[in-house]
Amino acid sequence: MTEADPFTEDVVAQIMRHMNEDHAGDSRMIVQALGGRPDAESARMSGMDADGIDFVAVVGGEKVPVRVPWSERLTERIQVRREVVRMTDEARDVLGLAPRDGR
Repeated sequence: MTEADPFTEDVVAQIMRHMNEDHAGDSRMIVQALGGRPDAESARMSGMDADGIDFVAVVGGEKVPVRVPWSERLTERIQVRREVVRMTDEARDVLGLAPRDGR
């Protein structure tokens, strides 16, 4: 964690665990719609910092790194959830999928 990157390794590991265990489909949609890899077969979060979120996508059987920038520089953990929800909603729209339940 530095002034430039407010997220500790522990925080990033917790967020990655949650995304990879509970939101794998959302990660794939974000990579397909916002990460420029519409051909991604799957995606796992591999890291993040104040400026964006990183994934490893599987494309044609190969692992490909994909970075998607946040809409703004993040300074607090609570912003991460809001940004991932925003990205997921935007990805669903780009992919022509119905909004999530409750939206």
